[in-house]
Amino acid sequence: MKYTTKNLMRGLFTALISGIMVKAQVGAEPLKIAYSDWPGWIAWEIGIQKGWFKEAGVDVEFAWMDYVESMDAYVAGKVDAVTMTNGDALVTGGTGKPSVAIIINDYSNGNDMIVGAPGIDSLKDLKGKKIGLEEGFVEHLLLLKGLEKLGMSPDDVTIVNTPTNETPQVLQAKAVDAIGAWQPNSGQALKALPGSKPIFSSADVPGIIYDVLAVSPESLDTRKADWAKVVTVWYKISDFIRDEENLDETLEILSGRVGVKPEEYEHFLKGTYILSLEEALERWEDKEGLGSIYGSTRIANEFNLKFEVYDKSQDAAKYLDPSLTKAFAASQKSE
Repeated sequence: MKYTTKNLMRGLFTALISGIMVKAQVGAEPLKIAYSDWPGWIAWEIGIQKGWFKEAGVDVEFAWMDYVESMDAYVAGKVDAVTMTNGDALVTGGTGKPSVAIIINDYSNGNDMIVGAPGIDSLKDLKGKKIGLEEGFVEHLLLLKGLEKLGMSPDDVTIVNTPTNETPQVLQAKAVDAIGAWQPNSGQALKALPGSKPIFSSADVPGIIYDVLAVSPESLDTRKADWAKVVTVWYKISDFIRDEENLDETLEILSGRVGVKPEEYEHFLKGTYILSLEEALERWEDKEGLGSIYGSTRIANEFNLKFEVYDKSQDAAKYLDPSLTKAFAASQKSE
C-alpha cells in the first residue's frame, strides 16, 4: 500500500482504537461512568439506548446519580470517570482526586441563571439585596461575572449560602431577593414564585461553564483505546442531537431519563449548547478567555483560590487532554 497522508492518519487512529499504540489494557471490566441530570450528560442516553457503545466495541457501564454524589463516587474510586463542569473538575482535583477531561460535551447557554423575585428586573436591582446560592459553585462565579460586567462590586450584594436544590424553596419563601441555580432547579424556582424572572444567565457569558467527561488519569493511561472508542460514540450522539430531524426522538429519550414531558424538556435542551466536532476543536485551542476551555478553566481556578475552595493553584493544562478528540477528527478528515 502507498502511504499517503490520508492513509497514515486513518492508520494512526485505527491503531489507537485497537490498542496497538497504547499500554496493555487491564482486564475486561466495563468502563464505569457516573452521570447526572444535565442535558449534555443525559445525552449519553442516546448512545446507551441505541447500542452504539456495543457497536464501537467498548463495554461501558453508566451510573445515574445526583451531581454531588457522582463527584463523591469519582473521588472514592467507585467509577472511572464522571461528568462534571470544568471548574468542578478543579475542585475534585484540588481537594481529592485529579481527573483529565477528554470530551467537551457542551457549554451552558442559559440553563445556569440568576433568578430575581418579582420587582427585581436586573442585576442592578440587587444592590444591597440578598442572593441565595451555593458559595464556591458555578452560579457564584456566574453572579460575579455579571456584576463585573456592570461595574458592580461583590460587596454590593449579600450572598446567602444555600444548597442549590433548596434555592426554589428559599426564593418562594421570599427569604432572598434572588437565587442562583442551574436547571432543573432554576426552572423550579421560576415556577415556585409567580412573577420571578431570569435576570442574568450563562447565555450572557458563553463559555463560563463547560461540561466535560472527566476520566481518572490511571484509567486513561491503561485503557486509552477504549476511551478513544467512547469519543467516537460521543460525536455520533452530538451529530444525532444537532440534526433537527431527530429533535422529537432526542427529546423523548432525554426527557424519559428524568421523567418529564418531551415538550417541557425542549427548553432545557435549548439552554445547553451541544458542540459539534469542529466547534469542540476550536474550544480545545489553548487561549485566554471564555472561548477556550483552557482560558475558562484558568478563570475558574482564580475563582476557586479567591474563595478558598482549595488552597493550591491548579494547572488547567493538566486537567485537559484534547488528544483523543484531535485524533478522531484527523481520522474523519482522511476518509
